[in-house]
Amino acid sequence: MKSFSLGQYDAVVIGAGHAGCEAALALARTGQKTAMLTLSLDSIGFMACNPSIGGTAKGHLVREIDALGGEMGINADKTCLQLRMLNVGKGAAVQSLRAQCDKNKYHTEMKRTLEHTENLRILQGEAAEILVENGRVVGVKTTFGGILSCRAVVVATGVYLNSETITGEEIRQSGPNGFSRATHLTDSLRSLGYTVRRFKTGTPARLDARTIDFSVCTPQKGDEHIYPLSYMTKGKPNQSADCYLTYTNAKTHEVILENLDRSPLYNGAITSTGPRYCPSIETKVVRFRDKERHQLFLEPEGEDTLEVYVQGLSTSLPHDLQLDMYHTVAGLERADFMRFAYAIEYDCIDTKDMLPTLESKLAEGLYTAGQINGTSGYEEAAAQGLIAGLNASLKLRNLPPLILKRDESYIGVMIDDLCTKGTDEPYRIMTSRAEYRLLLRQDNADFRLTEYGRKAGLVSDERYEVFERRKADYASVMALLSEKIPYEKVCPFLTEHGENAPTGRVTYADLIRRGYSLREIGNAFSLEVDSEVWETAETEIRYEGYLKKSLAQIEKTKQLEEKPLSANIDYHSILGLRLEAREKLDGVKPLSIGQASRIPGVNPADVAVLLLYLSTNKE
Repeated sequence: MKSFSLGQYDAVVIGAGHAGCEAALALARTGQKTAMLTLSLDSIGFMACNPSIGGTAKGHLVREIDALGGEMGINADKTCLQLRMLNVGKGAAVQSLRAQCDKNKYHTEMKRTLEHTENLRILQGEAAEILVENGRVVGVKTTFGGILSCRAVVVATGVYLNSETITGEEIRQSGPNGFSRATHLTDSLRSLGYTVRRFKTGTPARLDARTIDFSVCTPQKGDEHIYPLSYMTKGKPNQSADCYLTYTNAKTHEVILENLDRSPLYNGAITSTGPRYCPSIETKVVRFRDKERHQLFLEPEGEDTLEVYVQGLSTSLPHDLQLDMYHTVAGLERADFMRFAYAIEYDCIDTKDMLPTLESKLAEGLYTAGQINGTSGYEEAAAQGLIAGLNASLKLRNLPPLILKRDESYIGVMIDDLCTKGTDEPYRIMTSRAEYRLLLRQDNADFRLTEYGRKAGLVSDERYEVFERRKADYASVMALLSEKIPYEKVCPFLTEHGENAPTGRVTYADLIRRGYSLREIGNAFSLEVDSEVWETAETEIRYEGYLKKSLAQIEKTKQLEEKPLSANIDYHSILGLRLEAREKLDGVKPLSIGQASRIPGVNPADVAVLLLYLSTNKE
């Protein structure tokens, strides 16, 4: 096939899912001439699975993306049908925003944003080969022979690489939702030296809302008093739709257990690794046989459709068994299927082949982001896309890279996990993965990260002005909370609550430390406490002792993080290192002693050996 030029670019982004969108926007908005190559313009920002953004820990990622100058939070707020705060009854560290979005509007709005972004060209086509010369990326070749010349490439192919959808005995060579799959790029990645693996995910059926009996389900409404996902969004989030809660039962489980021989997960048809933390209903029923029921959420897919997503009932069972199984659930007895559920297998890479910048160790200028890196979820993908695109841009501009630390962001936790530990299953961010989650709350994401985005050139003047106002408002709130409350006001408040009259100075902050809520204090002393900065101030005051301990621990570990390790160290030659440690260190090539200490199989004694090695060798 004859090759021909499709133009000269600074960077090319392969894929237009959630990772690809953020990568392309980060590059173009920082002045890089960028081309986005996608299999279908209709799949840009498409929600192939759950039509929602955020959730436990994922909401933290969305706010971090937004704080750095990304688009996901803005787009989710624009297309929101319902917004809720999850884990309200738990501590501030694990509370997370979750938006139920309009699937079609989310795609349309994201596509419109991309199309109207300066420096960005969108092109429908399939990438066949990543072109590399002298160890450095020089372009991307399409299946029709077109050459997109460039100096950086971000691969964000999602679940499309050699993907197959599996339902019962039927296996189709297809991408998600009936989109075409990508069949050429995997060979190119292998030729560059990548270790390619096979992962699996799945999606539930979509049902006709007119045939669901919602009256026997429990309504899940949006929250009235809640702030949006993006700091840029003005006004209250849309709350136009309800979700509903129902459950599986003994009959549901019976249908599954009696037909495991027809389940691709248990009859050998599926051999790839699936997600541990978002498993199919077959896996949940088999793994937790003592559990009488599993909760399911009925979620609208949009204002222009009757499709309802059944969260929690993902399956790859044959269609006839899906009918039997779904119809055992309360409210779904007469439900009509609009789309049947399926599992999907796809190619991904071993993330130990990439640097913490998300640049490849195998070819300079090549970055990967999203599900090709073995992660699951829109939010995880978007966060990686933003970092990959931004680091590609920084490199093109000869500026230092952006590497967020574990104590600075959930993004830093996720990327460090992927680069240092790797993953043998689809990776999902969780609050339990973060050592310093009380510091990494979603309410303070901009205080933690916006300066980084500004320095990298991604945070616009408008965004930065919003940030500066929030900082000023926060300072004012903290100053007010430090003020002394007049004795004649605080005395009756304390005595009414069974406390003794105060003998000294009492501030609003003191009352928070005693356990009173800010809303309770506001009502008692006529303080308007509705803005989000009040919540941040309350949390900082209430948990200041724990926060100080966390900061002290960070300072102790910082010494290890600041001790660099050369990529050229021959770990097999270092005496005193155990064989397992040598192999693990050689495989990861850590950038610092701190990173080395987090590699599974490297123990404190090995770290001591490395420190001794550094003190006696100039590497």
